[in-house]
Amino acid sequence: MESASQDINLNSPNKGLLSDTMTDVPVDNAASARMSTPEGLTLAEEEELRSELAKVEEEIGTLRQVLAAKERHCGELKRKLGLTPLDGLKQNLSKSWHDVQVSNAYVKTSEKLGEWNDRVTQSDLYLSASSTLEDWNEKLTQSEAYKKTQETLSQAGQKTSAALSNVGSVISRKFGDMRNSATFKSFEDRVGTIKSRVVGSRENSTDSLHSPSGAGDKPPQDNTPF
Repeated sequence: MESASQDINLNSPNKGLLSDTMTDVPVDNAASARMSTPEGLTLAEEEELRSELAKVEEEIGTLRQVLAAKERHCGELKRKLGLTPLDGLKQNLSKSWHDVQVSNAYVKTSEKLGEWNDRVTQSDLYLSASSTLEDWNEKLTQSEAYKKTQETLSQAGQKTSAALSNVGSVISRKFGDMRNSATFKSFEDRVGTIKSRVVGSRENSTDSLHSPSGAGDKPPQDNTPF
């Protein structure tokens, strides 16, 4: 019985906790034996199951170590290939979306939506509503109010275009009249006179710079005394 109790403490995920918390509590050996052995199992069967459980836990630990080593190796390969975590996230999202599209739930939902759409578009209510809307549209476009509104808008557009055209012609005519007026011509004459004066003064200054002052007009005087 004591060996069974020790096996429980050694193989339990919380081994050591029970013995630490209940060391000062007196325990009946017979009651402990009855509680440690599950109902319907013999002691030999319990020992066999616990041995198998220990082996499975050991295999799980080994697989975890192998998985951690594989993950490290995978990370090194991605780093050498220049793959960032964002690329991995994109690949995972693409794969997840592909898995969703090919999943039975997605396919069945698409089929159901298609069936509902066919049923709705082929239903008497939908056809009646469509025909009613078409009748209303035809009646509206053929009504006198609609025609008058359309004619009014067309006339307003034509009047607006004509008004803009008239404004442009008036501005052009006013500008032509202004250019032909005496005031504008007098202004042009003044501008031309000022321009000719400026050009003439520039030419005179240029000629004076190229010819020496009075060098060719007067001979040099001889101031030598007799």
